[in-house]
Amino acid sequence: MFSYPIARKMYLRTADTPRAKAMAESPKPQEKRRNLSSLASSAGSLTEELQCYICLDVFTDPVSTPCGHNFCKMCLKKCWDNRHDYSCPICKESFNQKPKLKVNTTLREIVDHYKKKNHLKTPAVLCDICTETKQRALKSCPACQSSFCKAHLERHLRVPGLKQHRLINPVRNLQDHLCQKHDRPLELFCRDDQTCVCVICTVTKHKAHNSVPLEQETEEKKSQLIKTQKDVQQMIQDRMKKIEQIQHSVKLRKNNTEKEKADSVELFTSLIRSIERCQSELLEVMEQKQTAAQNQAEELIKELEQEITELERRNTELEQLSHTEDHLHLLQIYPSLCRPLDTKIWTGISINTCVSVETLRRALTQLQKTLDDKLSQTVLKRIQQYAVDVTLDPHTAHPELILSEDGKKVQHGNLNQYYPDYDKRFDKSMIVLGNKGFSSGRFYFEVQVKGKTQWSLGVARESINRKGALNLCPESGNWALWQSNAKEYKACESSPVSLFLNETLRKVGVFVDYEEGLVSFYDVESRTHIYSFTGQAFTEKLYPFLSPWTNGAGKNSAPLIISPVNYNE
Repeated sequence: MFSYPIARKMYLRTADTPRAKAMAESPKPQEKRRNLSSLASSAGSLTEELQCYICLDVFTDPVSTPCGHNFCKMCLKKCWDNRHDYSCPICKESFNQKPKLKVNTTLREIVDHYKKKNHLKTPAVLCDICTETKQRALKSCPACQSSFCKAHLERHLRVPGLKQHRLINPVRNLQDHLCQKHDRPLELFCRDDQTCVCVICTVTKHKAHNSVPLEQETEEKKSQLIKTQKDVQQMIQDRMKKIEQIQHSVKLRKNNTEKEKADSVELFTSLIRSIERCQSELLEVMEQKQTAAQNQAEELIKELEQEITELERRNTELEQLSHTEDHLHLLQIYPSLCRPLDTKIWTGISINTCVSVETLRRALTQLQKTLDDKLSQTVLKRIQQYAVDVTLDPHTAHPELILSEDGKKVQHGNLNQYYPDYDKRFDKSMIVLGNKGFSSGRFYFEVQVKGKTQWSLGVARESINRKGALNLCPESGNWALWQSNAKEYKACESSPVSLFLNETLRKVGVFVDYEEGLVSFYDVESRTHIYSFTGQAFTEKLYPFLSPWTNGAGKNSAPLIISPVNYNE
């Protein structure tokens, strides 16, 4: 607690500060609202300015004197009680009559923000009538501009005139409950202008407006608030569920990433081993060829050395004969010495000094095939995780197609099956669709084509033309693979693309990534990629579609079969 001289000196100083003067100028309400947040943000530096000169504590219901100084309402009221002169406790300016004290709402709001920011407890509303120990107020009366404890509230419950006053729960800002224009309690609500009004307002500015008691409007607003609160609570629950979904997705993504990382390490380890094996085999072949070249050279050198020995022997004989004096001997052996020796013509014989690039090319070609095979196997293994259970929809099947009871097989039956003529049934093309469409994500299914000479399969959009002739191409709403004439395969683009496959297809895998606009086909048995439609823009549901074509006089009677996906193949 400060001593009186020190406190007086301090507040005389702070009262003259620009901030204190600004608060004493009573700005307009709209200006108060604009400046409130900025003032409150600097509340940490307002400790002295927000202290009452009398109680030396932070203001409670601050009021301003005509001279511009601020005090707690109760502190100033006590200071002036039982006195005949009214003067400012700070500057001692005297007033001819007791000033009408009104709460400085702007300063009060700043104080409230300050207390909230600094975690100060807001004092309870006390009775304005109690003179000794202040009791906690039970109700406040806007008309009397006072709050009353239980004992002092008794007159409002007993006196007829006071019983007409509208009592509210205790509040410190009773001035806010008065009409600023008429100084009467705000007891009504104007629905036309959506504002609180007093009785006089309803016969002046708000005449002929739809005005109702505050309690009635409050009840209706509370009903709306309850509904709004339920909506907000539902939005909170929805967002909490969304958070759970996102967290689950992140967890699932993390697990999938870890699995893919492990698979990738396994794949690259296998590829590295294949490369090392290829390198080892290539070096071994090179060494073998080098050894063969070395052996060839050694044999040639040996043969040359033998011929040299023979030639040197002949040369010696010729040398001796050229010096002989025995004419008879020379003539007798001359024919045998002049006969050509049995030697090889060495002009075109040499050792190749260049290493053949063909060996390297063949090794790299084999390595490329190995890498492609491993990549295709890995890709197929991963996309098989998106396998879906496909069942054919009999309501879409051409009348001459026969479906198995489980909806997994379809074949041409030559005869019309007299199916009902549904709008979604194909009447010209030998096609049947799956009973479930997909409009997002990825899906994969496999179809056995073993034993057939002609067929087509893939996916089709929901709006595909089902009546009349149909072209197999993306422009017509289908993405298909087609086999014709036993071993001829084509991707059904706008201009069909011929596919050259090493083996006859027995089982085909179909993979779709809706968002990526991708439709891919795979040879399941060799686990190799066949063809992909890329860069497509899907806007409708996509359905699996199968066409066994006609049975070709029995040559193409085998069915197309939706096969379960075997992940261990």
